[in-house]
Amino acid sequence: MSGGANRKKSNRGQGWEEAGFEFYQESYPSNDVELHDVLQKDPKHLATLLPSKQNRAYATIKMRQSGTSTRTYRRQTSSKSRRESTARRASTNAEVHVSMLPDLSKSIPNEQKAWEQIMQIKELPISMTEKKKMKSDIQNAPNFRLQGYEQFKWKRRKALRRFDQKINEILSKLELWKKDLKKIEGNFGTGVVAFFLFIKWLIFLNIFIFVLIFLFIILPMIIFNPSDPTDCFEDDNSTNCCAVDYFNQSISDNLVVLDFVQGTGWMEHTLFFHGFYSNDIFTYASHAFTNYYSLPLAYVSVIVVILLVSLVAIVRSAAKGFKHRIIEGEGQFYQYCNLIFAGWDFCIHNEKAAIMKKKVIYNEVKGCLEAEKLEEEKKNRTKEERTKLIALRIFINVIEIVILIACGAAIFFVFTFSSDKRNETDDEFLSLLYGFLPSITIVFLNVAVPLIFKFLVVYEHYSPNFVINILLIRCVFLRLASLIIFYASMYTIVSCEPEDGECSNKQCGTPMCWETFVGQHIYKLALTDFATHILLTFVVNFPRSLIDKKSKSRIANFIGEQMFDLPKHVLDIIYTQTLCWLGCFYAPMLPAMFVVIFIFMFYIKKFACLVNSKPSNVIHRASRSNSMFMIILLVSFVVAMLPVAYTIGEIRPSQSCGPFRNLNTIWSFVTKAFINTPQWIQHFLDFLISAFFAIPAFIILLLCLYYYTAVNSANRHMVRILKDQLVLEGHDKQFLLERLSLFIKQQQEAQKQMRRSEGDRNAASN
Repeated sequence: MSGGANRKKSNRGQGWEEAGFEFYQESYPSNDVELHDVLQKDPKHLATLLPSKQNRAYATIKMRQSGTSTRTYRRQTSSKSRRESTARRASTNAEVHVSMLPDLSKSIPNEQKAWEQIMQIKELPISMTEKKKMKSDIQNAPNFRLQGYEQFKWKRRKALRRFDQKINEILSKLELWKKDLKKIEGNFGTGVVAFFLFIKWLIFLNIFIFVLIFLFIILPMIIFNPSDPTDCFEDDNSTNCCAVDYFNQSISDNLVVLDFVQGTGWMEHTLFFHGFYSNDIFTYASHAFTNYYSLPLAYVSVIVVILLVSLVAIVRSAAKGFKHRIIEGEGQFYQYCNLIFAGWDFCIHNEKAAIMKKKVIYNEVKGCLEAEKLEEEKKNRTKEERTKLIALRIFINVIEIVILIACGAAIFFVFTFSSDKRNETDDEFLSLLYGFLPSITIVFLNVAVPLIFKFLVVYEHYSPNFVINILLIRCVFLRLASLIIFYASMYTIVSCEPEDGECSNKQCGTPMCWETFVGQHIYKLALTDFATHILLTFVVNFPRSLIDKKSKSRIANFIGEQMFDLPKHVLDIIYTQTLCWLGCFYAPMLPAMFVVIFIFMFYIKKFACLVNSKPSNVIHRASRSNSMFMIILLVSFVVAMLPVAYTIGEIRPSQSCGPFRNLNTIWSFVTKAFINTPQWIQHFLDFLISAFFAIPAFIILLLCLYYYTAVNSANRHMVRILKDQLVLEGHDKQFLLERLSLFIKQQQEAQKQMRRSEGDRNAASN
């Protein structure tokens, strides 16, 4: 009985749906002739024929069909329809909100809204003439003055906005290397110009690092000027006597230039290196109070702050790059529209800049097309081809791992050999050669081994973007592994603790001031690397570029043709910055030297880019380049931070020099300083690391994480809805254009028929 009733209800509902669908087809015909007749009767029917409206009507019919199965499913469908109606009402409210925006043709109620509307005009996609006309209409309209505090707030906000605009204009005019960056962008694209902006970013970072070191470490040494220990008595401790021996040791008779290049002799006893700094706590009077300044505490605190500031700066820049990369990845559907219709800079006012901008847009479109072509080739590979390719890639990776191990062994052997030979020889030239031999070996491997990697990666058949990434990973491993092996080689010398009554371990060859010894090696490595860049750019690559330009033979082109290899140049810069982080503890003035090096490196890389090289076949996008730079820089920062942290926490300082002499570890001084702090500071820090604070803080962080995750999910859902609406709007425009062209054709045919009929009438009358 109930089954029959259900069947009757089902048949009845199905009849209503079929009738509704027939009514929809009758009301909104698809035939062009019927459509023309309907629109002649009621033009408002055109709005109901838009694809977005039909999509909503079809979705409603489908929901009604799916709602006739069971009562439970009908309730779910009704809830969905309510959500759809809610979303529809929300979209309707949004349309109403848009329609309620103030009309610029009407009178303006007050100065505040007039100013806000003038600001809105600047963002409108219209010509400058129309913007000026709309602005003059608003300014000439009768306004009602604000009164009292509202007028003061509006004027203050207006003045602050104008001040920000003026500051931004001044900063844009004073921007460093602005013309050079525009020229590079016009010839090589946004990805390459992002590399030069990265160099500029590192320059400002190193300036900030040096300012911190100068204010809190170097300047107190200059102001208080502590005297070096000169006398050692029998009742003095061994540390004081070791310091006297170190500072009274005879300075070498080498040339001033040789001492400057090696960081030895007179330069060793300057503010440049760690060993010169005092371990005193300076006192000074201020307003009848005695104040204290602990240089050792300032030294270790500044190093920790430098590492933290560098980490925060890298993470912020990386997050910004990831955000732009995600936006670019989600905008693949309309990337060509953005490049073609919204890529032009309307502030360009001369022909040269316009030609450069055309090249930029051309390179961007070329890069997008190249990426799509490679994706299609990847999808068309057979299973057998994939198996062979995977086996070949595994074999090549094994070869490269063996090469990396051989490079590490070579660095360790060369460092040990040079240290032994340098202690045995008295010849100045041989001593200089043995001193620079480890640095020359590392730089040679950094130049030669990437060429082998570049030759092998051709046989792995990766896409150009992935080739860049895999080469970067391998070269980063090479350079960072070379630094780790280099540091481990020095660790075998400096980790030997001296025996009782001795200042250093002579059996291991440990120097009296091993911190300065490490700083000297990093200093020599930085100079060798910088000199290599100069030689390769101006002595090797520049004549090659001249051969390529002057001769047209294939052999000359093979020898002289050079592409701007962005990953290689990025590694050069990041490797230099890694040396800066690694050496700023052992040589506090090293960041100032690296600021000068980076300034010269900008011009060296600019010469290599504009003169020696041609644009690469692989087009680098700015967002991908920035994120790539920051990821590699973050990995290099971690590798540079670990040895410094291990030095501070575990290795025993020298007894002869430095601010931490006569201590077991450097961090033990921080522990003693914490014990001497007031009790309320100790209790507060103990509370921060206790469970009473850690557990609630952890729960709050989890809640905040959940909240932002929910907000992110809601935003993603709204983005998908807006994308669907944009697609439907595009279909609506296409539909309207088709109907418009059809209407124009019908009008033209009607006019032709009228002319023919008039001609027939005239012929009949004649």
